[in-house]
Amino acid sequence: MTQTSEDVTWLTQEAYTKLKEELAYLSGPAREEVTAKIAAAREEGDLRENGGYHAAKEEQGKQELRIRQLVQLLEKAKVGEAPASADGAVAPGMVVTIAFDGDKDDTMTFLLASREYASADIETYSPQSPLGSGVLGHKVGEDAQYELPNGKKASVTILKAEPYNG
Repeated sequence: MTQTSEDVTWLTQEAYTKLKEELAYLSGPAREEVTAKIAAAREEGDLRENGGYHAAKEEQGKQELRIRQLVQLLEKAKVGEAPASADGAVAPGMVVTIAFDGDKDDTMTFLLASREYASADIETYSPQSPLGSGVLGHKVGEDAQYELPNGKKASVTILKAEPYNG
């Protein structure tokens, strides 16, 4: 199965290394710690009313979910800079500037990338988010629509789209 550009998550080497380290920790020492917590709580007796046991099981569930997310993310990851879109369309790994409802004074600039790519210097929106999926594939000068949390549609104009160099 070949990956399309939407399937790929572009990560910097730093982000990739950080996620690999998190996965190694969660799969090893953290997994052992939560297993020990469950075993210790189990020895306290009646599991139906054992808050420590239930908290440890919940922690284990969250941890296993994060492990699955990391494995899936790292399987799809490409390390390096996202290529510039050949046709000039908005793609993951680009910094996008939009104007809301055609108002050139009401603008926003953000990075279209996964949260693992996020940095403190620029707001990041996932390609799967309503705004991200709304602008994905549109070219500079085009209008795009996306759905707001209240179910209404919002319209934006793509003012600029360029590769992220952060």
